[in-house]
Amino acid sequence: MSTFASLGLSPALQRAAETLGFEAPTPIQMAAIGPALAGRDLQASAETGSGKTVAYAFPLMQQIDTGPRPALRRTRALVLVPTRELAVQVGETLRQLSPFLSEPVKVSVLYGGVSINPQLMALRGGTEVVVATPGRLLDVVEHNGVKLSDVSLLVLDEADRLLDAGFAEEVQAVLALLPARRQTLLFSATFPERVQQWATGRLQAPVRIEVAATPMDQARIEERAIRVDEARRTPLLRHLIEQGGWSRVLVFVATRYACDHVADKLRRAGVAAEAFHGDASQGARMRTLSEFKAGQIKVLVATDLGARGIDILRLPVVVNYDLPRSAVDYVHRIGRTGRAGESGLAVSFIGEAGEAHFRLIEKRQGRRVARETVQGFEPAVAASSADSMPEESGDAPKGLDPNGGIKGRRPSKKDKLRAAAAAADGASGSTGATGGAMNAGKRRSGDS
Repeated sequence: MSTFASLGLSPALQRAAETLGFEAPTPIQMAAIGPALAGRDLQASAETGSGKTVAYAFPLMQQIDTGPRPALRRTRALVLVPTRELAVQVGETLRQLSPFLSEPVKVSVLYGGVSINPQLMALRGGTEVVVATPGRLLDVVEHNGVKLSDVSLLVLDEADRLLDAGFAEEVQAVLALLPARRQTLLFSATFPERVQQWATGRLQAPVRIEVAATPMDQARIEERAIRVDEARRTPLLRHLIEQGGWSRVLVFVATRYACDHVADKLRRAGVAAEAFHGDASQGARMRTLSEFKAGQIKVLVATDLGARGIDILRLPVVVNYDLPRSAVDYVHRIGRTGRAGESGLAVSFIGEAGEAHFRLIEKRQGRRVARETVQGFEPAVAASSADSMPEESGDAPKGLDPNGGIKGRRPSKKDKLRAAAAAADGASGSTGATGGAMNAGKRRSGDS
C-alpha cells in the first residue's frame, strides 16, 4: 500500500496526514501529489468524494513551506472555487495543515454574500494563500486588498462549474491578473468538452489523470428510482424517512421556492427540516449547515448550491425530489453520500414527465436503475415503461427543455383540441368533429 511518505511529502506534512487521520492516500492523491510537487500542470478527474482537495492541498502547502518566506507576505497560491461553501471547506483544510509547517501559513478565504470590509481587514499584512470565488476576488483586487502578481500556483477546483457560462468571464478576468509563468492544477469530477478545450489551450504539457470509479466505488452508493406522482412526493419522503429510520437526508429540489415550500411542509408534519439556498445570508447558511452536520436538523432541502463542495461526513441518504438538469449535476448530487469509503443511498423520484429525462441521465452514466413503486404511493397514471421506449437521439426528448430542464406538464393547444374532439366523438359517434378539430390542430401546430 502506498503511503504519503512514498509520494514525496515532507516529514512535516507526513505528520499532518497521520495526525489528521489520513491513513493512506486515495487513488487521486496517489496519482496527483507527485506530479504536483514536481511543478507539473495537472488536469485531474475523479469522482466526487475521492479526496481531490487533499490531492492539491498537500503539494500547495509544501511548496509554500519550502519556498522563500519574506516578512511581508506575498500571495503565492490561489485556489478558485465556484461556491462560498466550497471556499470555506477548502480554507479549513489548508488551515488544518498550517500548524505542522516550519512557519504557519496565512490562508485567506474570500467569498461574496457578506460585507467585503472584514475580508479586506483580514488581508492587512499580506497573505500567502487565497481561496476565493471569482467575483469576490475581483472586488477585493479592485479595492487593492490583494495583489496576484506573485502567484506561482493556481488551482481551479470544480473546474467544470468554474468554466461554465456563469463564471467564465470572471475567471478570464482573474487569469489576466496572474503571471504567465505559473503552475496550473485543474480538478473536477467531470471534464465536459468546453473545459477540455479550455485546458488544451492553457495548460503546459499537463499530466492528465483520470481515476475512474471502480465497481467497488459504484457499489458504495445504492441508487433507487421510485415512480410517484408529483403531488405525492412529500408524503412519500416522510414515509421513507420513517420506514428507513434515516437519521439525516439531503433533499435536492429545482428552485428556491421549492426549497422553502418542501421544508415548510416537512416541519408542519413534525420533521426537523430547513431550506438551504442562495437567498439566505451566508451566516444563516453556515449555521444551517453546521446544525445539519451535527444532527440537529434531520432534512436539509437544497438547490444545486448544495451539490458541489459540501462535505458532510457519513451522510446516509440523498433524495432527488426534483431531477437535476444534467447527468453532471446528478453525479455531483449523489456524490454527497457514499464519501470516503462509506456506503450511501441515492433516491430519485420519477414522475410521468420525468421518465425520459431520467433515461438520458442513465444513458450518460452508462448504467440502468430499476424503477420501483412504494405501496400506497403508486402513481395514478403509470409512467411509460422505460424498457419499451425507443433509444434517445442526440436531441432532447419530447417534454424536455433542450438545455436539460423538464418543461411544464400543461397540455398544448393541440392536446386540448384532440381531447375535445375525442369527447365530442364519444358523445355523438360522429367523426366530423374529430376531423374538424384535428384540422384546426394542424393549422395551429405552430402555437404548441
